[in-house]
Amino acid sequence: MSTITNTTRNGVDTATMFATLDLIKEQPELAKFQFRATNRWLGGAHNRSTIKGFYAAGGEDTSRAEEFEIDAGEPAILLGTDTGANPAEYLLHALAACLTTSIVYVAAARKVELTSVESSLTGDMDVRGALGVSEEPRNGFERIGVSFRVSGNAPEEKLREVVERAKKRSAVYDMVTNGVPVDVDVTTG
Repeated sequence: MSTITNTTRNGVDTATMFATLDLIKEQPELAKFQFRATNRWLGGAHNRSTIKGFYAAGGEDTSRAEEFEIDAGEPAILLGTDTGANPAEYLLHALAACLTTSIVYVAAARKVELTSVESSLTGDMDVRGALGVSEEPRNGFERIGVSFRVSGNAPEEKLREVVERAKKRSAVYDMVTNGVPVDVDVTTG
């Protein structure tokens, strides 16, 4: 009699996940990725980013058939017309999405079946800095708060451990909490 083992947990193929991790341990050069976005101003505060190709595992990835388009703008109180979430809100989304994905992956690896992962994020900002009316406040968030509600087939302490481990593995959490150098190049004409 043969036994079929289900290797999917929380929507993640854990056999593929562990095989990928093993391959990257054996060939660290495969871990070099480059993600890209292009952006075009459309008028006023409205602009659109396009995301499709990226470099991964030693070559250009061509698996995406369609590009993602993400519109951004500002609310009326910040002189926009609500053509999309504003960039600060996208940062909160990126942080929530990366932490959530990390929680799901860590839980899958630790044999925890999740039933729900929900989060609320807040970003506190004094916009005087970004608007150039005062040098006192910084231009960006002064503080970000993240609140998770996680449930699954594990005791509370195990679920908390999954979230803590996910914080340590989340790329966007790392970028937000540790900063990252940003080089800006300008071409005119």
